[in-house]
Amino acid sequence: MPPAGPTPPAVPAGPLPRNDPRQYDELAGEWWRPDGAFAMLHWLARARAALVPPASRPDALLVDLGCGAGLLAPHLAGKGYRHVGVDLTGSALEQARTHGVTVVNADATAVPLADGCADVVAAGELLEHVPDWRRAVGEACRLLRPGGLLVLDTLNDTALSRLVAVGVAERLPTVPRGIHDPRLFVDHRALLAECARHGVDLRVRGVRPEVSGLIGWLARRLVATEGPGGRPPRIVPTWSTAVLYQGRGVRRG
Repeated sequence: MPPAGPTPPAVPAGPLPRNDPRQYDELAGEWWRPDGAFAMLHWLARARAALVPPASRPDALLVDLGCGAGLLAPHLAGKGYRHVGVDLTGSALEQARTHGVTVVNADATAVPLADGCADVVAAGELLEHVPDWRRAVGEACRLLRPGGLLVLDTLNDTALSRLVAVGVAERLPTVPRGIHDPRLFVDHRALLAECARHGVDLRVRGVRPEVSGLIGWLARRLVATEGPGGRPPRIVPTWSTAVLYQGRGVRRG
């Protein structure tokens, strides 16, 4: 009887843990579907890019932490930045590269780029996925040159945010189950203090999808088989930061 070969690696049984990065490989085909699993990331990317002014100098650099498949890229077109995207997921970076992003396969808490290299750092829907968000904030601030701009959006560490982002959202069409771990949500007051500690004067405001657009989009998703059609919802300011908030700040010189 021939000797047994090597034992194959064990295959995880059941669903992946919450916030497991392997989900993004499983969902690789969803990134650029406007009605797919990452639909809201498209809406947020557009709103985030609106906070970024045109480049003020030649060869200006924008570092996009947690860039995914490069959803920010179309909204930066014509603003004059070299767009460098940092992410852990290789399948996402392959897609980002095809959209003109210079990609770096790295952790947002240990970015292999020089201090003060960036005119803009974007951290969109990133911090609530990082086990040590303070280290990611430190890296974002380190990368900024004096006068450089930090733009971000994330989920607040509140009971309402956990209800909306997990309890409700994960029951909606196409929203991936387990994509968030609510234990990682980021208190906006703690974020303001951490940015200030690293020399960035951050200002935050609550944001949300416009209600009429969201209802229309959901209705189309429930009946459509090929895509929702119509205009996607816009992300608009709201009075409360209790669920989703957006931040913009400048590094002191």
